[in-house]
Amino acid sequence: MPARIYYCDVHTIDLPTGHRFPSGKYKLVRDLLACDGFTLQLAPFAPVDLIKLVHSERYVGDFLSGSLSPSAVRRIGFPWSDGLVRRTLTSLGGTLAAADDALKQGWGANLAGGTHHAFADEGAGYCVFNDLAVTIQWLRRDGRIRRAAVVDLDVHQGDGTARIFSGDPDVFTVSMHCQSNFPLRKQESKLDIELGDRTRDDEYLAALDFVLPQALAFRPDIILYQAGVDGLHSDQLGHLALTHAGLRERDRRVMLAARSHDIPLVTTLGGGYSLPLELTVEAHANVYRTAWEVFN
Repeated sequence: MPARIYYCDVHTIDLPTGHRFPSGKYKLVRDLLACDGFTLQLAPFAPVDLIKLVHSERYVGDFLSGSLSPSAVRRIGFPWSDGLVRRTLTSLGGTLAAADDALKQGWGANLAGGTHHAFADEGAGYCVFNDLAVTIQWLRRDGRIRRAAVVDLDVHQGDGTARIFSGDPDVFTVSMHCQSNFPLRKQESKLDIELGDRTRDDEYLAALDFVLPQALAFRPDIILYQAGVDGLHSDQLGHLALTHAGLRERDRRVMLAARSHDIPLVTTLGGGYSLPLELTVEAHANVYRTAWEVFN
């Protein structure tokens, strides 16, 4: 296990009353893991030059300066603020730092990130910059890896990641998601598994057992794991019917696959929108608890 797990929730997002995004979950997850004895560290700001390895210079500049068009802001789903800029930069910085830990120690973790709906020139679905893509391009630029796999188990398709790496033979993008869910217009990952509404644990895990051997056969130098918990049966936006036990088994299988093949694994938080919020918090915390069990 790494010496630290990165967090960014001290940088708050200014949201209007009634906004659907559960921004309070991040601190609650951190508090729960701190009580469990995990060591947590504030994530660094991501360098802007690394963000531009994936995102267009115009889009990056417009976001950082608050010059995005109203329609671009609506697609992201958050009102622009200085706090959003700080939060975005540290969310991405946490994944970069976690990847560095993973390459050195086998596993790295970020209590944010997994912003898989962000495209090269625009954000969408609560995602500004695509931390998964930026991390891969940074590691490849510096010669630390050649091939990477993204195992995206959020309930929503990782459309931005799929588009960014479309046609790239050295990045294997996997998305296992609910077919009827956002985004309405899907992109083409290297491997897409589309699940029906109310899919339960047994069917879900059987699909995962089909996916993991293909990701391993790609022989990646690193796996980035988008560990969203919005497939939980109580999730407002999920449409699936997974239990806490099913999600823990999902995480265990992904992590054991990476460890048994000596592939560094980066874990990012992803989505979770259950009510009450405590159900999402518990599910997110379980991802990192499972990692402790597998990597120690």
